[in-house]
Amino acid sequence: MTDTYSESFLSATDAALVDFEGAVDALAAPSDEQILAVVQRVVLVLNSVNEQHEGGTYDTDEREELCLFVDAVLTEHGIDVAGLAARHGVSRYEITDRWRRW
Repeated sequence: MTDTYSESFLSATDAALVDFEGAVDALAAPSDEQILAVVQRVVLVLNSVNEQHEGGTYDTDEREELCLFVDAVLTEHGIDVAGLAARHGVSRYEITDRWRRW
């Protein structure tokens, strides 16, 4: 990503992901709603980053990596992402889709 995107775009993206990791880490025995609220928050922040930085549109590879990152963080914190997704009628790789504009 470093060759294509501005430093401010990369920094804002990194900050959003760090905040997401911290928010997931702070969850204790979370409900689906709490988990999805944290996912929604990071997706909305990434939407904003994507919109506010001229020439900063995430390309296909980065979009996939961001979604995989969300999945990996949740999984690392013991969240059954496939189960969560199934309970909400989507696949594990679609849990960001309802809010995502990138």
